[in-house]
Amino acid sequence: MSFFQSSNSSTTSTGTSATMATEADLGNDIVIQNPADDSISDIAFSPQNDFLLASSSWDGKVRIWDVQSGTAQGRSQYEHKGPVLTTRWSNDGSKVASGGCDNAVQLFDVATGQSNQVGAHDSAVSSLRFVNCGPSNTECLVTGSWDKTIKYWDMRQPNPVSTLMMPERVYTMDNKAQLLVVGTAERHIAIINLSNPGTIFKTAQSPLKWQTRVVACYNEGDGYAIGSVEGRCAIRYVDDEVQKKNGFSFKCHRMANPNRAPGTANQSMVYPLNSIAFHPIYGTFGTAGGDGCFNFWDKNHRHRLKGFPSLRASIPVINFNRNGSIFAYALSYDWHQGYAGNTPGYANVIRLHPTRDDEVKEKRKR
Repeated sequence: MSFFQSSNSSTTSTGTSATMATEADLGNDIVIQNPADDSISDIAFSPQNDFLLASSSWDGKVRIWDVQSGTAQGRSQYEHKGPVLTTRWSNDGSKVASGGCDNAVQLFDVATGQSNQVGAHDSAVSSLRFVNCGPSNTECLVTGSWDKTIKYWDMRQPNPVSTLMMPERVYTMDNKAQLLVVGTAERHIAIINLSNPGTIFKTAQSPLKWQTRVVACYNEGDGYAIGSVEGRCAIRYVDDEVQKKNGFSFKCHRMANPNRAPGTANQSMVYPLNSIAFHPIYGTFGTAGGDGCFNFWDKNHRHRLKGFPSLRASIPVINFNRNGSIFAYALSYDWHQGYAGNTPGYANVIRLHPTRDDEVKEKRKR
C-alpha cells in the first residue's frame, strides 16, 4: 500500500488484507496490567538486555520490568516529585535516567537500587537521551526542557557541561550516531552534530502545518521523521540535496467519520501521531497515535508494511527492544480530547508484541 494511496492509511477500512492485521494477530502479546496509576509517558528498553524495560508515567514514578519469562515482573521503581515525562537507559545498561514536571533529572542505579538527582532545569524536563559527543566521543546525558534549553551533563558534577538555547520550548528529542534532533514549540527543528555539541548545526521549520509531537532519527544518523498533531508524518534528511530527492510527507492515523450525514462528502477524523520508533536492525519504523492504532512502514520504498486495528484507547508511546524482536506500546489517555476524554475506566496498560519479519522487514517492490 502506497503512502499516497489513501488518507485513511491507519484504519481497518483501507489497504489490502496482506497489509492489514486483525486482533488475532495480537493474541500473543504480553500485557502488563495496571502498570501505573496514571498515563504512561515513555517506554525504553535496555540497550544491553532484550527483556528489561523502563516506563515513566504521570503518577510520578519510573518502573523497571523484566519480561524474559513471558510475563512482566516488576523489578524496581523510584519516584519524582511530579509527573515523569521521559526515561532512557545508559549505554551500558547499568542506569536509568528520567526527567519530568518537577524540573529534576534523576539517575537510578539498577544494581544498588539508589536514585539521585544529577541535574535540573527551570521548567519541566520533556525529553532526554544518552549520547556520545565531542572529539573524545564521551558519553553524557542531554536533556531538553520547556525552559527553551538543552543541557549536557557528565552526571558526576552538579552543573551542566554545556547549555544550548533552543528557539522555543523543547517538546521532543532523539539521536542516532552523531545526529541529535530537537523539536520545539512553533514547529522549529534544531539539528545538532554531536561532534560539536555546543552549537546548532542547522535549524529548520517542520513542513507539517501543526504542532510537532515527536521526532525520531534514522539508524544511519542522516535524517529524521517528524510526527504532528494533525496525523501526518514527514520524512526528512539533513543533506539538502538528499532531502530534495527523497523527502516527503504522508497522512496517517485518520479514520472515516462514522457519524457523517448521508450524501455528504467523505470526512476523516484526525488523531495526533504520538510516537515514532525505528526498527534497530531493518530501519523500518512504527507509528502510533490517538486513534489507538499502530502501523509499520518502509520509508525507502514508501509503503506500509502492516497496519493494526484500533485498540480503542490512544497510544502515547512505542519502542522496540535492542534487536527489534519485541515492540512495546502503551494504551493510555493522551489528552487529545482534553479533560472530557479522560473517562473513568480508560485503559492503562503496556503491551509487548513479538514482531515477525513479515511485519517489520522491508519488502522490495516487484
